[in-house]
Amino acid sequence: MVILREGICPGATAQLIKALKEQNVKTVVDLVSADIEDLAQRCSISYKTLVAVRRVLLAQYSPFPSNAADLYEELLGSTAILSTGNQSLDKLLDSGLYTGELTEFVGAPGSGKTQVCLSLAVNVVCALKQKVLYVDTTGGLSSARLLQLIQSQVDSLEEQSEALQRIEVVRVFEVYRLLEVLQDLRATSTCQVTGARGSVKALVLDSATAVLSPILGGQQMDGMSLMMQLARELKLLARELGISVIVTNCVVRDVGGGVKPALGCTWSYVPNIRILLRRGADAAGPGKRSATVLKSSRQPTRMSVEFDITPSGTLSSRAAAALPSAGDLGST
Repeated sequence: MVILREGICPGATAQLIKALKEQNVKTVVDLVSADIEDLAQRCSISYKTLVAVRRVLLAQYSPFPSNAADLYEELLGSTAILSTGNQSLDKLLDSGLYTGELTEFVGAPGSGKTQVCLSLAVNVVCALKQKVLYVDTTGGLSSARLLQLIQSQVDSLEEQSEALQRIEVVRVFEVYRLLEVLQDLRATSTCQVTGARGSVKALVLDSATAVLSPILGGQQMDGMSLMMQLARELKLLARELGISVIVTNCVVRDVGGGVKPALGCTWSYVPNIRILLRRGADAAGPGKRSATVLKSSRQPTRMSVEFDITPSGTLSSRAAAALPSAGDLGST
């Protein structure tokens, strides 16, 4: 369910989109399934124009078959592996975050989801010199914490400033605005969303639960449809733009008294990789965390590693010995 917007294809002008929306034609499906002749009369738009736009949209959003050899060649030429900056997590992820894939970190509050996301974003901009789009849906991102992590990796003020400029933060608190941001990024295939030159190499969504939970269940009839539209946009971004998509998710209690990822069975098919984060035992220290594979095509499920959250996040710091204890860090 792709929302119609200006520039979605050649001929999709602001005037055309406005006229269609006035007739309650808001998505590509609405336009494709409409009676074009009747719609042209109601919108006072040229029939040829609507037919041309409809034809382009059908070509753009309809699937076409490919053979396995072509897909494999495309995979070899387009896949890159982005290090998280933590050897234990890289080992768990089979060397790091793969472009073209969606990696999900799930865990309870305080398990370290946001700290892991901030740390890997900082490693991408500092060590790999690539750009990151960080979508904050909870309001929990701290610019001071972000700067602290960057300072643990680079020394000069100039390098710190450049690293900060490679991370663009977008704050959204409802699913419709989130879809607009993602569709704009995919449509332009540039950094117009980030307002900077160069392409985004990693997209962090922290968290999916915050925008999806309010629209699921109860009287929210469109909740499941919107959730799958979000899933589609994230997967298309990863595949078409060759970026690594990282999403966080919460956990809920299952019938056996344990925990399971939130958002239900339908969402479980969305991530390519799913990692469960947990706090370590109190005796192990306040910064100790464990990460366990719940889903992966490359690593065995239930494979687990331990790592520490320090003032340098999950990153290795050259000055770690001089930094204070991590006991007072708010790791969400």
